[in-house]
Amino acid sequence: MSDKRNIQDQKRRLLGEKYELRRKLYKAFSKDTDLPNDVREKHRCKLADLPRNSSFTRVTNRCVFTGRARSVYQMFRVSRIVFRDLASRGLLHDDFEGCIWKQEK
Repeated sequence: MSDKRNIQDQKRRLLGEKYELRRKLYKAFSKDTDLPNDVREKHRCKLADLPRNSSFTRVTNRCVFTGRARSVYQMFRVSRIVFRDLASRGLLHDDFEGCIWKQEK
């Protein structure tokens, strides 16, 4: 299950990267009030025609070990549960542990 979610998330990241410039361009043109309404509407339609999964708001940060979507430390891409387990086993360096607590505050 976690592999399926991670693969799906990776596909969304690649799709978002592919359409990022087009999406920003269409969005900027559709919000520009100096342009005529028909031009703005045309770009709004082009924006709507882009794939839904190409939007970065649909990308979820997931743990690379478990696929958990909640409470994921972006710096390590692991969930708090996996991070605590790795830290208790001594598999993380001391400077990493200090760094993560500074990042949260």
